Amino acid sequence: MKVIQIVREGPADKAFAIVDRPIPRPGPGQVLIKVQAFGINFADIMARKGLYKDRPRLPAVVGYDVVGHVESLGSGVDQLQKGQRVTAMTRFGGYAEYALTDARAAAVIPADMDHGVAVALTTQYCTAWYAAEECVRLYPGDKVLIHAAAGGVGTALVQLALHRGAEIFGTAGSASKLASLKEAGVQHPINYRDKDWDMQVRAHVGNPGLDLVFDSIGGKVFRQGLDLLGPGGRMVAYGAASLSDATNGLERMMRGLSFGLYHPADFLLPSKSLIGINMLRLADGRPEVLARCLKGVVQGTAEGYLKPSVGARFAASDIAKAHEFVESRKSSGKVVLEWG
Repeated sequence: MKVIQIVREGPADKAFAIVDRPIPRPGPGQVLIKVQAFGINFADIMARKGLYKDRPRLPAVVGYDVVGHVESLGSGVDQLQKGQRVTAMTRFGGYAEYALTDARAAAVIPADMDHGVAVALTTQYCTAWYAAEECVRLYPGDKVLIHAAAGGVGTALVQLALHRGAEIFGTAGSASKLASLKEAGVQHPINYRDKDWDMQVRAHVGNPGLDLVFDSIGGKVFRQGLDLLGPGGRMVAYGAASLSDATNGLERMMRGLSFGLYHPADFLLPSKSLIGINMLRLADGRPEVLARCLKGVVQGTAEGYLKPSVGARFAASDIAKAHEFVESRKSSGKVVLEWG
């Protein structure tokens, strides 16, 4: 089978090689999937740059979501059958023609579901579901700030928040993305490139402030979000995109410090909460939670309130171009790569 390896850290056009590897066999509790397509997540960009510490040693095959057909089953798997079409989350290894994963991380989907829609349901929509349905509870009228609201996870969070009747402040970095947020139902699209974006939010919410912030940016933006929270407010952090374009270790360290240093009293006294999310760690330690999230997003799509969108399609051989597109932050919705 063909796999796409990261062979060196750095620019996308020099990072990858397509090589042949033997087709793996599923172990107990695993499923082997013949992959039709796979998706790109921002964590892939971080892994390529050496900023994702869980990434396997080079040469490494990354990738967290695939769509395809069940090729074979390991012992103890009785909820899936050979030939079924599934979408699945992988613990790396998704950039390949065949991928192994825990059977609990795969869900049966309709034969005619679009490749891009299917892969969006796993990493991105499951992240959003865990953040907005498992970690917190949204109520009608809640004032919610969603950063990178036109991206993959952001789009899913917007749809979940609208489903719960929340008032949404969604940030994006271009006029076209802001227009798409308005069209999607976001009441307050805001350009995060404006220096006073946080003051724009404050002008709307006043006191006591926001009920929820979903943050994938980190750094100074993280601090500003915390300041916007009112009593009982919750910060849900699931990314650190602000670190991705640091050019060296010192710059990464300084940007990491820009998150701020906190003491428990900083949350106790104002009655605020901070929740951190690492879906890879969750999949390792609590796969039953991942299975629950996957079931939820598949059902939400069937009911129509979740509507994954496809931002771009590439051939698998154009992996470098796909990475550059995601890294440019021009994409809206899921970026999908297809074999064959």
